[in-house]
Amino acid sequence: MEFKFGGSEVNQRTVLGHPSGLFVLFFTEMWERFSYYGMRALLVLFLVASIVDQGWGWERENALLLYGWYTGLVYITPIFGGLIADKIMGYRNAVVLGAFLMTLGHASMALEGTADFFFFIGLGLLIIGNGLFKPNISSMVGQLYKTQGKEKDAGYTIFYMGINAGAFLGILLCGYIGEKVGWHYGFGLAGIFMFFGMLQFYFAQKIFAKIGLPPRKKEDLDDVIEDALEDTEDAIEEVAEEASKSKVVTERLVVIGVFSFFTIFFWWAFEQAGGSMTIFASDYTDRVLAGNGALIFKISNAILTVVPMLIITWVLSLLFRQIFGKYALSNILLGSSFVIIWGIVIWMLQREFVAETAEVPASWFGILNSFFIISFAPLFSKIWSSKYNPTGPVKFAIGLLLLGIGFGILSFGSVGIPLGAKTASVNMVFLILAYLFHTLGELCVSPVGLSYVSKLAPVKLVGMMFGIWFVANFIANTLAGFTGSYIDPIVEEYGMASFFLIFTIIPIAAGIVMLALNKTLLRMMHGIR
Repeated sequence: MEFKFGGSEVNQRTVLGHPSGLFVLFFTEMWERFSYYGMRALLVLFLVASIVDQGWGWERENALLLYGWYTGLVYITPIFGGLIADKIMGYRNAVVLGAFLMTLGHASMALEGTADFFFFIGLGLLIIGNGLFKPNISSMVGQLYKTQGKEKDAGYTIFYMGINAGAFLGILLCGYIGEKVGWHYGFGLAGIFMFFGMLQFYFAQKIFAKIGLPPRKKEDLDDVIEDALEDTEDAIEEVAEEASKSKVVTERLVVIGVFSFFTIFFWWAFEQAGGSMTIFASDYTDRVLAGNGALIFKISNAILTVVPMLIITWVLSLLFRQIFGKYALSNILLGSSFVIIWGIVIWMLQREFVAETAEVPASWFGILNSFFIISFAPLFSKIWSSKYNPTGPVKFAIGLLLLGIGFGILSFGSVGIPLGAKTASVNMVFLILAYLFHTLGELCVSPVGLSYVSKLAPVKLVGMMFGIWFVANFIANTLAGFTGSYIDPIVEEYGMASFFLIFTIIPIAAGIVMLALNKTLLRMMHGIR
């Protein structure tokens, strides 16, 4: 009997029209993103918080530099994590080991009050664990489907929603507990759900049958390294060979290079979200609400929290119906994690409703990105599939322009902040609008870049081109921290409005250049759309 989907017989049972195994991966990825974004929301806030507030009292410059290196390195390690999984461990073992290392990393950071050593060890474990986890769980999603059609695209869309659901809940809950209760509780909470995600995946992994198993041929480490070097040399030789015999291939590779270059400008500015924009939310935004304003926020926050939780819990129940009999332990562990998360949600909302005023956590603004993605992704999807679908370079240009407009709004809102001011009370509407425009820009850029890399690169060079793409993201994130670290001297001499104006002008200028290159790039794509 031939199965419709990859994996075991149980995996043929569908949830929302997709194989059950997709949702095992969905919830694993959701808890991993919960842990990553939950920790990311707290990192800079914890480092710059005063000793009295249980933080480390770092200068903003040093905190943003560390943030930049951390978020940059998580884009480099997946290159090696994918190679290790391909050659030695297999995807499933790499996912489990990566999740375990990240769990240890969060646990180590939860001991931040004990010694600096544990904090930095924790960051290192998170970077290495992410490298093993991130590329390999995504690869398993693709192998669930036997065709390259709309079903696989829809599967990745559902998986992407899991990413955003995890990011949303992680920032919301870890951020709240970290700021309101204690930093180490926030870091620790991120690790708890990473641990649950690892266990539910481990005890349900047989649903994937042969998908993700280690390669049959066992090779020692020297052979693996030698093979990797040979593969790289072969790829470079192939590029050189193709460039002498195929203008089409050469020009398509140049287009990938152009997209990779311009993506640096986008993520360099966008990643201010966890750095300078978090500092702006913490120290320069009026986050205390009273009266009707407080009530409106409490109700809105409750709806924002409860509605996604109800939807995800419903999906969880659908999964249980299909695989509980076969993978009961995995489902019990997953269900237990939801019982805990519901308990925290109810406690948080009850605690806020009884308070006379509402103080919005600085980390709260980070949830807006995930919320806007979930809200606007269907609209953008319809536009992209209609006659109004713009070309790839135009989408990229629109994304850069929208990003610049978002920072322009922040710059305008910061005009009244005095030179050198360490605090201010800017209306939070400016930050909310900035996140809106940044997210709309992300919807134009993020899916487009990855799609064009896979379309334009020759089959044998796809891996190498994705490596270049990850390197571009590493450069962007590292530069984001480096540039953000100059916030204090720039604010002191030129003002906060000028600081955000930097991130307004450069992306808009890059977007205009990309628009000018549209026809040239289309010609160099040679029919790829």
